[in-house]
Order: sequence, then C-alpha cells, then structure tokens
Amino acid sequence: MRVLPRRRKAVLMNSVLGVVLVAAATGAYAAVNSDSTATAPTGSRTVTVAKGTVLATVSGSGSLVSPSDASADFTTGGTLTKVEVKPGEKVTKGQVLARVDKTAAEQTLTEAQASLTAAEAGLTKAEDGTTPAATQTDPSPSATVDASAVAQAQAQVAQAQDAVDTAQTAVDGTVLKAPVSGTVASVAAAVGQTVSGTSGSGSSSSSSSTTSTSSSPTGFIVITNPKGMQVTADFSESDALKLKEGQAATVTLNAQANKTLNAKVLSVSSLPTTSTSTSSSGGSGSSTAVQYAATLAIDGSTSGLRTGLSASIQVVTGEVSNALYVSAAAVSGTGTSRSVTVVKQDGSTQVVNVTVGLQGDTNDEITSGLTQGEQVRINSVASTGTNGFPGGAFPGGAGGAGGRGGAGGTAGGGGARG
Repeated sequence: MRVLPRRRKAVLMNSVLGVVLVAAATGAYAAVNSDSTATAPTGSRTVTVAKGTVLATVSGSGSLVSPSDASADFTTGGTLTKVEVKPGEKVTKGQVLARVDKTAAEQTLTEAQASLTAAEAGLTKAEDGTTPAATQTDPSPSATVDASAVAQAQAQVAQAQDAVDTAQTAVDGTVLKAPVSGTVASVAAAVGQTVSGTSGSGSSSSSSSTTSTSSSPTGFIVITNPKGMQVTADFSESDALKLKEGQAATVTLNAQANKTLNAKVLSVSSLPTTSTSTSSSGGSGSSTAVQYAATLAIDGSTSGLRTGLSASIQVVTGEVSNALYVSAAAVSGTGTSRSVTVVKQDGSTQVVNVTVGLQGDTNDEITSGLTQGEQVRINSVASTGTNGFPGGAFPGGAGGAGGRGGAGGTAGGGGARG
C-alpha cells in the first residue's frame, strides 16, 4: 500500500522537470528573436560587402539560323539533264546549278511566237481599213477603218504577247541558278530523274528561292551561308517580359561548350509558343508552359557555324557597374522591406534594414544601409535555420518563413534566393 504515494511523487517530479525544460527552451527562443544584437550561431558563414558589377540575366534555348540560307527549285519541271554542283561545293549568286530537258518548253515558245506574228498581222490589216467600191461621183474613195475590228485585233495581240512571255519564262525556268552565294548543302535528285516545277510568277527569273529565319530551308538544292548568322530562342513568359531590343547576350553551342559567341537581341515575338511537359510525379496529367521566341544576331565572325546547331542563350537584362553589393542569399524580405544580418568584429550580430537596387543573378545591389567591407551573415541551411534552430523554428513548432521568396521573410533570414 506504500507504493502508491511513491508513484505519485515520481509523476509529480517528472512533471516539474518537464515544465522547467520547456520554460528554459522558450526563454532561449525568445532571446534569439527579441534581441537585435546576438552572437552568430554555429554553422553560419559570412560574406563581405563589396563593390563591382552586378548582372541580371535570363536564359533560353534555341538554334542557329541564317537569313542567307536558301532553297532553289526549278520553275519548270522536267527530266534532269545536268546537275552542275554537288554538296559541299561553294557557289556564287547567279551561277548555273542544274538543267532540265527544255524541248517541250521551246516548242511551246515557238508556237506562241507564231501566234503573236499572226495577231500582229491581223492588227495591221484592221488599222489599214477597207476600201469601198468606186462610184461616178467618187472615183478615188478613201479607206474606212473599223474601230471595233481594231480593238479586237489589239486584244488578240496582247493575249498572244502574254503567251509568248509565259512560254519564255518556262524556257528560262529549265535552267536553275543560285539565288544566293554560299555552300551547297544538299541536292535532292540526280540526272535522269524527274523534278517538279514551282508556279511561275511571270518574271524572267530562272529559279524561285525561299529563305527562312525560323527553320532550315528545303528544296531541290539547298544553299547555306553563315554570313549574318542569327539564333532563335524560346524564353519563359516572365523572362520574355524583361527582353528588349539591343540587349547584349552570350550564346554557347551545345556541341562546343568551350566556344562562346556574343550576340544582341534583334526582336521579341509578341505571339506565344507553348510546350507541354508530362507530370514528373508519375501521374497522367501534363502541364503547358507558355514561352516567347526572340531572335538574336551573332556578333563577330560566323565562319564555321552551321544552321541548326543547338545553343544555350543568356541575355543581360540588367547591369550596374561600380555597385555596392552583397550576396543575394544574405538578403531577407520582399519589396521595400529588406534586411541583412551584420556580423560585428566581436562576433555579435545586428539586423540592418537595406535598400536593394538591381537584383542580380547571385548578388544584389545595395543602395543604402551597408558600407563596403562589412560582414553579413549567411546561415547554413543544412545546420541552422533562419532563427538559429534546425529547420528555422522552435522544436515542435511550425516551420519558419525564410528565404527571398517568402513574403515577409524574417529579419535575420539567410535563405537561398527565391
């Protein structure tokens, strides 16, 4: 019967000890959060406020294209009788590339010319008029011109001339010439094979050509030219809003990671492109990301470049020289409510409000609140949180709101840039 009082005493002692431990921990938590000056926690590191250039960039991916690339096709189809060039050969604008059998085209031209000659003779007769029979009162009658007959003859001449022009274009179209200078990339057929013709425009051009700045050209013969090389790239909708004409950029070829090209933004499309990606959680759902395309011009020599090479692009959207800056990971808060934790020489810390200018990729410009050479704290995410406790919160409590991305981040937060 004496066991019961002892058990009650043990329970009472344990309860008292629990209250004491909770009170002690709560006091430590309150001390950390209430004092603006404290000792830097174990596991934190510091960075120095410095001066230099702050850069803000956006990234995109795309491929190289050339406005000088072109495809050449016959305007008159037929059987290939000669191919003058082969892939890899350099050609100049106007150089003959290939020929098709022109027998039928020349026959049509000959017939059209004969019809034109006949129509012109008819017009001459109509313009000369007819002579009425002589009478006693008018022994020397004058010719009479029939206006309607002349008009009809003129129309026949015009129609015959159009037929001659069309037939001549067809004859000229049996000879394919290079629309641009460059290197032959491909030839689609060989001698003896039949090629199709494109619809003629009525001009004397011996070939039709198309150029493309968004995809590789296709045709009977494709000619490439790296001169004036450009790159088209897709950017996320938020990044695309930061793009402007004339901004500097760097282009890294995926096949040549050690080669970096300089470029400038030429234009940004106002029409979106979309790309769909499957859910990474293993579900059947998918998400659609809206992107916008931009065209950039490559600066400097473009020799050796090829259309279609994939590339990664970084565009400088903001730059400040001789700026006072600190690591972005040391800045807490959002909007105008920004702060950093300054570490003093004696190891104590103090929360200081700062004004942020340009938010760079890794550093933020500081326009007020700090001086060059000061040390500011960046807490190690793995060892401590924003309040000096693992995970950033009192054990057993809710997680702390830290980092740049959280609204109203804690004053001493050193979370990664959000």
